[in-house]
Amino acid sequence: MGFPPEFLGELRNRIPLADVIGRRVKLTRRGREYLGPCPFHNEKTPSFTVNEEKGFYHCFGCGAHGDVIEFVMRSDNLPFPEAVERLAEDIGLAVPESSPQDRAREKERHSLLEVVETAALWFTKQLMGARGGEARAYLHGRGLDEATLSAFRLGLALDTRTSLKQALTAKGISEKLLISAGLIITPEDRRESYDRFRNRIIFPITDRRGRVIAFGGRAMAKAIPTSDSGAHKIAKYLNSPETPLFHKGRMLYGMAQALPAMREKRQALVTEGYMDVITLHRAGLSHAVAPLGTALTEDQMRLLWQVVDEPVLCFDGDAMGGRAAARAAERALPLLTPGKSLRFAILPAEEDPDSLIQHGGRNAMEKVIADAKPLSHVIWEMEASLQSADTPERRASLESRLMAQVRTIADRTVQSHYARDVKDRLWQAFRGTRPHGVPKATPYLRPLSLYPQVGQEGAGTDERTNPQVEREKVLLALVIAHPQMLDEVAEQLGSMALTATGLEALRQEILLLAEREELDKATVESHLLECGFRDTLKALLDMENIASYLHTDAAEGKARTMWNHTLNLHQLPEIEAQLKEAEQAEDWERFSNLKNRIFAIRTEAIEDDLSKMVPRRV
Repeated sequence: MGFPPEFLGELRNRIPLADVIGRRVKLTRRGREYLGPCPFHNEKTPSFTVNEEKGFYHCFGCGAHGDVIEFVMRSDNLPFPEAVERLAEDIGLAVPESSPQDRAREKERHSLLEVVETAALWFTKQLMGARGGEARAYLHGRGLDEATLSAFRLGLALDTRTSLKQALTAKGISEKLLISAGLIITPEDRRESYDRFRNRIIFPITDRRGRVIAFGGRAMAKAIPTSDSGAHKIAKYLNSPETPLFHKGRMLYGMAQALPAMREKRQALVTEGYMDVITLHRAGLSHAVAPLGTALTEDQMRLLWQVVDEPVLCFDGDAMGGRAAARAAERALPLLTPGKSLRFAILPAEEDPDSLIQHGGRNAMEKVIADAKPLSHVIWEMEASLQSADTPERRASLESRLMAQVRTIADRTVQSHYARDVKDRLWQAFRGTRPHGVPKATPYLRPLSLYPQVGQEGAGTDERTNPQVEREKVLLALVIAHPQMLDEVAEQLGSMALTATGLEALRQEILLLAEREELDKATVESHLLECGFRDTLKALLDMENIASYLHTDAAEGKARTMWNHTLNLHQLPEIEAQLKEAEQAEDWERFSNLKNRIFAIRTEAIEDDLSKMVPRRV
């Protein structure tokens, strides 16, 4: 659906952005902006800013950026038209007329929502009625009380061929709509249509707003008779088909019920089935959701990442659970971005969430979650388990397979960190393997890229002797002393990965100041002192090795040159990781360019008397 630009402009102008965002996170006013924790990723130090005057939000941690419409789309997982309509409704602004095609689609959607809601009410009535005794007994035996049945709106499809169809058509709902909603099936041989769900406990599937859009059904019988006097098995679970309302790869069961807890805890737990979700919610783990009969899809991962940074996927500890974990890991790799990943919790053998909670209570489940492994660990185990790595050739094969997985990661920063992680794991795993006569302490297998480089010097020492930390201090000191540089270097400063502890809060305050106009050194120092950075500020501005660059009257060009050189040195680990990747990929043109860049950075630093900041060579 298209909206006139004038309407969208008026909508943005009339809605206070800080008010909308302030309903989700606590915002604190800082000058002309607001500061608060990012609603899109977990963070200890607030890095999320709201600029009311300019009408946008920005997170310096995860890079989230947009206006009020984009915020509602992202936070509530709504398509653009629905986000616009919701905001317009909030302020009583009439939405312009849409095209005939848009109106037709929207009318069909609303009609189908009414149909599936009517069906949900009918299913619930059957469960609570005289014919629902057996189903209620089963559910009570699984530990579900009346409050739980009501919260998840469970129902029952009767063991008849057309009960639902007759009940809904009696209410004036056409058979065509029932087919579009996925509630009845029309045989290809033109026989009479019949109910899709029969003799099944019904689990309504909702969107994030809690509106019923589809159903899942668990069979009450293990087999049904056939005309040949035998019996055949039926599917234990059956879901609605794809409809204009329902796309199973884009939805998660229990999302509407789990969202409040997910936002509060900054956690999400993904389990395998409907009953697992309900059991976990009853145990107090109300941030649990489940895919809809398939392995977790890319769209479902993105849906989770809109709310939490690292969802925990919970799998059974059997071969099938291992395969499901492997599929999820491989699907996730290409989508990874800084801060967004998955963790994997594996249940004990022969246990599922329901049985584990029955045997060990909530604490047993929480321990499994606490022991969840990062995605990088799962990728390692997935490849290392394929064959023994007891020869150089097999170790080379393992490295090749791991690096093939790493190269599927689209984000270059994440990819480079995974590549380094692989090298570290290979070294740790095989450092004891050696030829006859070589002392065990000799790391003959250690890859050259793992020897001390920029960002790795000082391993085992404190931050005071770590050159990488010193570079970060220099960069912060330069922008404090010369804040007029912030217009040009704020993006570089915001995206820089800090090694030093205790400097992140200072960086965020400096970045907030970048939005102000006509900054000078005195203003920056005064603001930072008010924010409690007295000792850190003194230490930075008293750095003897760059004292000449920090004077107020020092030439800005000189300070900018120092910034560029120092930043280049700080980025060397990343460049060297890319060099190794290019070598492995036999991309010799890229390899040559990167090697020339590294040589230029080192040479430039030495020529400009920055030799103390140049890493030692191996």
